[in-house]
Amino acid sequence: MKPLPLIFFSVALAALLSACAGPRFPVNAATVDELIARLGPPARRWPVEGGGERLAFTTAPRGIHTWMAVADGVGRVRSVENVLDMPHFARIQPGMGEDEVMHEIGPPYPYWTVTYPARNERVWEWRYCDVWNEPARFDVLFDTDTGKVRSTMSLTERQSLYGSGRRSEWCSP
Repeated sequence: MKPLPLIFFSVALAALLSACAGPRFPVNAATVDELIARLGPPARRWPVEGGGERLAFTTAPRGIHTWMAVADGVGRVRSVENVLDMPHFARIQPGMGEDEVMHEIGPPYPYWTVTYPARNERVWEWRYCDVWNEPARFDVLFDTDTGKVRSTMSLTERQSLYGSGRRSEWCSP
């Protein structure tokens, strides 16, 4: 094989593999103002130590990401990550309050919040892509009297009430 085609093949393979690595943050913003200009207003904001803030940008109901940004005291963006994934869901533990859950994975889509009076339970739901690149739903079940987490669960959309068929193209990078 001649060197030039080998280099071309290597570059093409690297590009293909990086495309398969999963979704990345779509914006390279240096300041909170730039981030808001590109993503719209955040769904929630929380102060952090040192005068900075944590901002949640949700893409629900059709989107599968909640981008959580951390900015310093002068408005520079320090980090941005998608928090709708299994490592972040694992942080949701029984006994956590609603504000703690929102701080970890952002607010749920309001129209997907359901209360079951007979069970004394409120369910919040987020849409995300699971580790098999399938659209899925993550639910947090709260005790309505205490507002504390009882449990969590996750189902692919093929297993849930939201339709059937393979929809992995929604989760493709």
